[in-house]
Parts: sequence; structure tokens; C-alpha cells
Amino acid sequence: MDILQSQFWIGVFLAIFCGALIGLERQFKGKPAGIRTSIFICLGTNIFISLGLAHLTATVDSTRVLGQVITGIGFLGAGVILSRDGRIHGITSASTIWILAGIGAMIGFAHYLPALIVTLFTLSILISIGFLENRVAFLRKGVHSKKE
Repeated sequence: MDILQSQFWIGVFLAIFCGALIGLERQFKGKPAGIRTSIFICLGTNIFISLGLAHLTATVDSTRVLGQVITGIGFLGAGVILSRDGRIHGITSASTIWILAGIGAMIGFAHYLPALIVTLFTLSILISIGFLENRVAFLRKGVHSKKE
């Protein structure tokens, strides 16, 4: 990993951009993982993957870094899941943290266009399903009911 090469900085800026897009939607909805957290998850994963690739040798497997990132992100995601009044909250935030790490990993492996497409898909799912839940009554049953 050479920080003087443009590929490093493309990855950094793309990770910040993708994390910010998803984080902005989460922030607008008042969710635990907002803009800063989303940027840091995406950017951090990109950096760890890039470091793993930079130290790749015949005896070193870069996917081991990815495996460790996945474990750490799973722990981080579990931290946002709460049980309150017999209901589970934060599953979507945990899932979003998971996908942010996936996007960061894609960027770290230099899959820039797929990372951008997955970011846009993720954003469209978060927005469109939220829109539907607010307008279609049968989507607000059980744990998805709005008690305010």
C-alpha cells in the first residue's frame, strides 16, 4: 500500500463517499450508526483490506484479514441490537453496519464500481422499504408496528 499512489486515495475517498451516503440516511432517521460511524466502518474496512493486500506473500492469505474484519464487525453490529419492552431493536442498524463493512472490503479489493452499485442498492432499499412501511398498513404488524 503506497499512500502516494492514486489508487489508495481513490479507495479512501470512495469509502468516505459510500459510507456518508448510507450514514446520511441513517442519521436522518435518528438511528445509532449515523454519518460518522458509517464513514469510519467503510473507511476502516477499506484500510485493513488494503493493508492485508500490501503484505501479501506466497505464505500470507489476504482473506484472513477479511475474516477478522467480519468477526469484529459482527461484534460491533451486535452492540447496536437492543431488547426493550419485549421487542428487539437495531437489527437494521446491525445489518447496515455489516453491509458497510462489505462495501469497504469491496473498495479495499479495488472493486470500485460494484461497491458504488451496492451502496446505491443499499440506500434504495433503506429508503423504499421505509417509505412502504409508513404507507402500507399490513407492513406495520408485529415488531414493525409504530407505537408513538
